[in-house]
Amino acid sequence: ITRAIGGYHGEPFRGAGWGSASYWGGYCNHGNILFPTWHRVYLLRLEDALRDVPGCEDVTLPFWDETSDDTLLHGIPWALTNEKFTLDSETIDNPLRSFVFNANIVDNIQGDNPNYSKLAGYETKRYPLSGLVGPHDIDDTTKHNADYQDYATNVQLLNENIKGWLSSHIVIDGKPKPTNVLQKYHDCLNAPNYTVFSNTTSAAEWNDNPPGGDANKVVPLESPHNSIHLAVGGYDVRTGPNAQQDSPIDGANGDMGENDTAGLDPIFFFHHAFVDRMFWLWQQRHGFTDHLEVIAKYPGTNSVDGQNPTPGTAPNSWLTLESPLDPFRITRDGVERSYTSMDCINIEKQLGYNYGPGSLRETSLLEAAVAPERDQTVHVRGISRAQIRGSFLISAYAHVDGEPLHLGTEAVLSRWHVEGCANCQTHLEARAFIPLHGLHKKGVTEKDVKVVLHTRDGRLEQDSPPATPARLLSLEAGAPTTPHRPRFRVEIR
Repeated sequence: ITRAIGGYHGEPFRGAGWGSASYWGGYCNHGNILFPTWHRVYLLRLEDALRDVPGCEDVTLPFWDETSDDTLLHGIPWALTNEKFTLDSETIDNPLRSFVFNANIVDNIQGDNPNYSKLAGYETKRYPLSGLVGPHDIDDTTKHNADYQDYATNVQLLNENIKGWLSSHIVIDGKPKPTNVLQKYHDCLNAPNYTVFSNTTSAAEWNDNPPGGDANKVVPLESPHNSIHLAVGGYDVRTGPNAQQDSPIDGANGDMGENDTAGLDPIFFFHHAFVDRMFWLWQQRHGFTDHLEVIAKYPGTNSVDGQNPTPGTAPNSWLTLESPLDPFRITRDGVERSYTSMDCINIEKQLGYNYGPGSLRETSLLEAAVAPERDQTVHVRGISRAQIRGSFLISAYAHVDGEPLHLGTEAVLSRWHVEGCANCQTHLEARAFIPLHGLHKKGVTEKDVKVVLHTRDGRLEQDSPPATPARLLSLEAGAPTTPHRPRFRVEIR
């Protein structure tokens, strides 16, 4: 059951269209308006499966409160990381720290055997470990993981990384300026409508020309969601004087960091329960507990925005609240059909659950999240995910008084193989909008800002001046370089 439900998100996807380049090889929706509702029903599917177990009829999936004081101080809850667990006086391996494959997973794409093909017995990995087992990476993975054999130390490194992502900041004129995921979660609750709140594609369009001016830029829910995926899955936040440089733990490539395997790490569902809670908090704040509104034909409302279509959705079709949330089924009035967003708007009335107390309802945390400067923003656009292997980070740095300051990072949750996806070639632009934190008042301009793409294959950064081709900075001399050099544009406005 775990493998089947976890596999709805990506591998081992086995729905119609898995062998076609016209479709994304999984059911999940990302980069479009169905992102919050599809994942909401996904969580319900897991709960229903758990309740089918005798004696577990009332079980409820808890959420990892990612912005709680406890997480900010200590990292991931111990229940998700402890190596062992005592159940009925018997000590067992903790089933929430990883998932051991009970069958082979084969990625059916053309070309070299990819990193998603993993044999039975493979155990999901988190930062600082690597789970890349393809023929071109297995040797490096073996060497890398040999340096991280102490489980307790690995958990400590993971927790420090999570804390760094959630609380990173810079200091300008003696004042802290947030560059962190806590602030993004806080800011997403201020998104003015469901369309731009729901996904990165719609928010990017809004932020290019925000109604009412730059003060009305938005952070979509999907943005901090992506950050936590990559924090658990292998990327560390870069701060301090060496922020622009490569990761201190190069080679960390955990399963949560890629769409294809993320759903197979148990922490995925506790993360998404929190994301769903944030969705509900936004609904309550803006009066959308019983209805949602979609801006028709806006970016993010087409099946080829963000990723190519999922099974059940025709290519180049418009998405609405009536679009099917396959593969999840519901029976109403004696008729079985696909769930739609209309079936899961109100979690209390329609789905029968609610969320208990937690963070971002408490005044102390709301006050602790410092409102970022919104008068100037670093706009990064023109990045094609089709030319970058796997997930990556878009980070902006400003040189002030000789020191590189980390302005912020946008995490892009992707996958290793996009060349086999026909729609990916034209519909997978990644963009970022990173606050300048008022540094324009200190004379910072575009020439003082450097944007770096931290990728699995090294750093990509734009040459000077901006708007010229990017170049690959290899991690090691002689390392392979990309045959297609992505271009990206940077401007401040």
